[in-house]
Amino acid sequence: MDYIIRDAVTQDMDQVLDLIRELAAFEKEPDAVEVTTKELIKEGFGDHPLFHCFVAEVDQQIVGIALVYFRFSTWKGRSLHLEDLIVKESMRGTGLGSALYEEVIKYGKSQGVRRVEWVVLDWNQNAIDFYEKSGAKLLKDWYLVQMDQKGMNTFIANL
Repeated sequence: MDYIIRDAVTQDMDQVLDLIRELAAFEKEPDAVEVTTKELIKEGFGDHPLFHCFVAEVDQQIVGIALVYFRFSTWKGRSLHLEDLIVKESMRGTGLGSALYEEVIKYGKSQGVRRVEWVVLDWNQNAIDFYEKSGAKLLKDWYLVQMDQKGMNTFIANL
């Protein structure tokens, strides 16, 4: 199979959003996606982009993405966070996920980060096995903590 891994451009964001929605359905949260194409363009391609996106393209169709952004660790300094690595369901098992993953790791190294990090659902055994085989460590004694808009509003209202 011939594929291209490249940096995303603004014209790709409709297809990127389609893949984000496909991931949400895979993760059993089909109605959770609130981001829009307009937001992806604004936040990813403005004067101070908040993320960088790689796309995997087959026959001029985007069939995979890896979206990353920089973070700062008080222990390690600059790090790279892999927010999502998505491959269209019909293209899984073709090596595209591995190719996107390799691109992310090489990008992190080229940017001088000391760590690349991401989260994986505890039931996604295929991904867990892949990451462990690649040499990544799963930190099982940490919890992911989030506060959504409703939680923020409630918290602030109770101050």
